[in-house]
Amino acid sequence: MLKIEGIAAFVAVAEAGSISEAARRLRLSKSVVSERLAEMEKTLGATLLHRTTRKLTLTEDGAAFLERASRIVHDVREAAADLARRRGTLAGPLRIAAPVTFGRMHLGPALYPFLADHPEIELTLDLDDRRVDASSDGYDAIIRHGLIADSRLVAWKLARSRRLLVASPDYLSRHGRPASLSDLENHRGIFYTNRGVADWRFQGPDGAVVIRGRLAFGVNNGDVIHDAAVAGLGLALLPVFIAGPAIGEGRLVEIDVGYWPEPEFIFMAHPEGRNPSAKLRAIADHLKKIFGDPPYWERGS
Repeated sequence: MLKIEGIAAFVAVAEAGSISEAARRLRLSKSVVSERLAEMEKTLGATLLHRTTRKLTLTEDGAAFLERASRIVHDVREAAADLARRRGTLAGPLRIAAPVTFGRMHLGPALYPFLADHPEIELTLDLDDRRVDASSDGYDAIIRHGLIADSRLVAWKLARSRRLLVASPDYLSRHGRPASLSDLENHRGIFYTNRGVADWRFQGPDGAVVIRGRLAFGVNNGDVIHDAAVAGLGLALLPVFIAGPAIGEGRLVEIDVGYWPEPEFIFMAHPEGRNPSAKLRAIADHLKKIFGDPPYWERGS
């Protein structure tokens, strides 16, 4: 008889690519995950994973079994969550990925009261600035700032996000204050490398305009971009939720070049074809309410 614990262990290992990572996600020891896999393979009479010292890969049988196994695990979790809903509670595991800076500054503080009100939800929040794959990395949802380019995701808008071109007073005193788009070509820029290009994108009366900047510093984290701008390394295009406090304190200055940066949004997105759970919808609704429209970090800015 197959056990749901063994199926869940197999799905976690297949999604994580390693027993160690699967054990971390399941909050179990590696030995327990290995034992559950071995017991399930023995029951099925099939090898589901090729094991080497460097990686795990699915066998042909494993690949065939994974689709239904994933559905079984999802359905069992949702059945348990449905029972909890009938009792008037939200319960069960939930795994979400989000950017580091937004997670630290705004997402975490917004989630704490929700989790206190729903103690049976088991939320794992992974803060990571890389563009994770929501489906293959085993996330119920991802939260991102910008645009969702992956067509396999269904996105819910949580809040709008206004960006500003900023620099430190020290940088502007040394290099001058740009007043037009053409002036930007003579300035050094600090760029978010996860976007893949060193450019500034603006909107004007005639549509979008792209200005290629001179790279002073590239990094994949919003906190470090903020700090580099405050340190006077160059111009940076930062969302108000990051730059707002430094502008208020005078450590950064907003720069007006006659055009406005392209608008962006804070999104929650879940894999297409996967029915979002009630607890995921509840978290999204809570975040929309907490962030507000306009979001609280932009009021008065």
